[in-house]
Amino acid sequence: MSIHREGYRYIIIASVLWAIIWWVSYTFLLPDLSWLFWLIQVPCFLLWFWVIWFFRIPARDYTYNDSKYVAPADGKVVVIEETFEPEYFKDKRLQVSIFMSPLNVHVNRTPITGIIKYMKYHPGKYLVAWHPKSSTENERTTVVVGNNRTEILMRQIAGALARRICYYVKENQPMKQNEEFGFIRFGSRVDIYFPLGTKIDVKIGDMVQGGVTVLGSIS
Repeated sequence: MSIHREGYRYIIIASVLWAIIWWVSYTFLLPDLSWLFWLIQVPCFLLWFWVIWFFRIPARDYTYNDSKYVAPADGKVVVIEETFEPEYFKDKRLQVSIFMSPLNVHVNRTPITGIIKYMKYHPGKYLVAWHPKSSTENERTTVVVGNNRTEILMRQIAGALARRICYYVKENQPMKQNEEFGFIRFGSRVDIYFPLGTKIDVKIGDMVQGGVTVLGSIS
């Protein structure tokens, strides 16, 4: 396991704050109020550990297959439906949405090898990620990647806790399957728009792993 570069600053901040709280509580609470000292330290440790855990990059055996769409994110499949995509394709697509809780890995990876055909950042609101209007009103990015066989759209959507979408790609940039294209802090959603007729290999409620779980097959 390693730590994502987006987490360094937050881990330093959490460590410094915990050190200050520890010093103050140690100075004023020990030895007479040792129970209160530990009552403060335990949640501080848990919060510090959670910050480190959130920015983890676990060691995994990634799935590489030119005929498969691999999950771009960790989380729970909450939507599988035919819908209209108004920004890039401007036609009907098959949407699969993955909800990332604050406990999931938040690295976003490219489902296929291809070229970034379109990239746009949209400022917006911070509705809860499962809100029906979060796809069109929340802070989000739209990334389209394609090759000579297929073209898909991915939308990073900020949630009520996620106040920062990070993206590392630009138009015409070549991408390999499972290469990192973004990161979202601290609880969010990724929508993927597939061509109609795509065979989807997951169902609503399934837990998926980014870079590992196959979402569907390329026709």
